[in-house]
Amino acid sequence: MSAPTQDDDPLALERQVCFALAVASRTVVSVYRPVLEPLGLTHPQYLVMLALWGHEPLSLSGLGRQLDLDPGTLSRLVKRLEAAGLVTRDRDPDDERSLAVALTPRGRALRGQALAVPGTVVERLGIDVDELMELRDRLATVIDAAKAAQPA
Repeated sequence: MSAPTQDDDPLALERQVCFALAVASRTVVSVYRPVLEPLGLTHPQYLVMLALWGHEPLSLSGLGRQLDLDPGTLSRLVKRLEAAGLVTRDRDPDDERSLAVALTPRGRALRGQALAVPGTVVERLGIDVDELMELRDRLATVIDAAKAAQPA
């Protein structure tokens, strides 16, 4: 019996969605890295700042839900952003058990510099914006399906 060809082998690496997603994630983040470096941000820190530039203050748990990050990972990111003078963490006046994360004036000002990031990344990728937005929407569908498939 001969080995299956890549076209019909369900275990062929090139056929795996998980492989394509992992490589795409790593390589796209590597395009962001030099663009974010002058801002003093890593890619995960940039995501936190994007969430805060959209809505602030946010509770730590709300920020975690929005970014789909576990509390330990998020806490370390926020502490680094706080040490950099970009955010503050204070008790939420409406709920003393909750931490509220807010931008500092420096964190708000950084948004102006960050406005160039999306366009620069799109330019470096060399892919039409409409194609990228279609891909983002399709990935959102995959993310929702994967979340629904997880055991309760």
